[in-house]
Amino acid sequence: MHELHDLKDASRERVEMVTIDANDSTGTSVDGIGTSNINPTIPAKFHGTSADDHEMRTMGRHQELNRNFHFISILGFACTLMSSWETTLTTITFGLLNGGPAGLVWGYVIVFAGMLTVFASVAEMASMAPTAAGQYHWVSEFAPPKFQKILSYAVGWICVLGWQTAATSVAFLAGTIIQGLLVLIYPDYIFEPYQGTLLCIAVASFSILFNSYLAKKLPLVEGFVLFIHIFGLLAITITLWTLAPRNSAAMVFTEFDNGGGWATTGVSVMVGLLTPVYALTGVDSAVHMSEETRDASIILPKAIIWSVIINGFAGLFMTITFCFTFGNAADILTSPTGFPFLQVFYNVTNSKVGTVLMASILIVNLTSCTISSIASASRQLWSFARDKGIPASNFVAYVKPGWNIPLNAVLISLAFTVLLSLINIGSSVAFNAIAALAVAALTSSYQISIACLIAKRLRGDTLPARRWSLGRFGIYVNCIALSFLFVVWFFSFWPESAVVTPITMNWNVVMYGGVVIFATVYYILVGRHYYNGPVVLLKREL
Repeated sequence: MHELHDLKDASRERVEMVTIDANDSTGTSVDGIGTSNINPTIPAKFHGTSADDHEMRTMGRHQELNRNFHFISILGFACTLMSSWETTLTTITFGLLNGGPAGLVWGYVIVFAGMLTVFASVAEMASMAPTAAGQYHWVSEFAPPKFQKILSYAVGWICVLGWQTAATSVAFLAGTIIQGLLVLIYPDYIFEPYQGTLLCIAVASFSILFNSYLAKKLPLVEGFVLFIHIFGLLAITITLWTLAPRNSAAMVFTEFDNGGGWATTGVSVMVGLLTPVYALTGVDSAVHMSEETRDASIILPKAIIWSVIINGFAGLFMTITFCFTFGNAADILTSPTGFPFLQVFYNVTNSKVGTVLMASILIVNLTSCTISSIASASRQLWSFARDKGIPASNFVAYVKPGWNIPLNAVLISLAFTVLLSLINIGSSVAFNAIAALAVAALTSSYQISIACLIAKRLRGDTLPARRWSLGRFGIYVNCIALSFLFVVWFFSFWPESAVVTPITMNWNVVMYGGVVIFATVYYILVGRHYYNGPVVLLKREL
């Protein structure tokens, strides 16, 4: 049923390809086929296909979670987690201040193109090893043998940091949009940072319900929110194009601004790339749900690519629409709501009710994004715990029988969100630091994973079997992605403006460095005695 074929890419590497029986690849259950590899509490309908069973065995894993995601539901999961047009609107301040309208538009185009190469690389690796471990598994398998253990351990910690901060940043956006609406509706309302923190915690707590009691309904919810994600975009853009006065095309496509006071406008534009990068980061979320996805090795890469395409073009459309309709940049950047897009909505509709209705679409989608982010964050944390990568690994890796979800990891993800949201009380630019930290951590994990894959290709090693491949272009796509990621990672540590105070400082670099130092110390004292990395479990000969 499984036949191995050898191919050669541009680097003349030998590549194993596996062909799965047509019935199995379209969803035949593996009932009776190696069911001892499956948690006995998992209902038969959630067992997955024989391809899933084979891949779990080659990775030395047992199926512990329900495979209840199919193509549409995992596509909805990835699309709503990215929420590119929504996060573009909500983080527009950074790009509008650093780069202006032209910087936003052309910066988005460049980032979109770069991210396509990144996630094409991620999609291929996901097909090679569809595991919740994601990046740290790939590093463990692809890195040179003497670096496999330490590098995969580092990437595991970086991914924990990236996904926990990503979940917090989205909850923060949803919560503070509600606070911004209160400012608009009640002019006497005072925008207090602690209230934004409490709203952030409330959104995250609500999201926990869908990641615990309602976990089995999550695929259905994601499919529904995908509908809102697409038609919400149309509702808002049609309103803006119909009612708003238009900025000139010359302004939108040629006017660059250096509101951050940097030495050159070019540097300002690079700093402002945080807006599109944040909007297009995180499609690897689907990877961390791979052990809950049916026929994962082919469904995941397709969902990853389609989610990048859908979100990429949706975000670009919203960016161009906003730049044509925002009016005067100085006025909206100083909006008392804290969000330029809320001021634009109000200016265009001249109605508080209309503004609330339009903003509610974003709140719903960003809440769904928080649900997905916590799901991905908890699965990545759970996977790293089962490999003994963090303190209290046995507790974190616990899977609740019957529910078949990593409940403790879900609750710890909520605790991380609560703690990180407290930063908002002491810093007026807390979101920038948290969002930049998520970008820095996740792009680091992509860089190291892709670099290890490039190294394996250049060594001429046989790559693992996969059902979705970049073929002969793989090495070139990987190299472009790696170069792009380094630039993005470098500028993610920069503050919003050249004049830095303790309050406006981008504390991302301190938090990133602190986690790296903690992980290093823990590894030296404890981790190296227990953590070996996923590579020791591999059985690629099966």
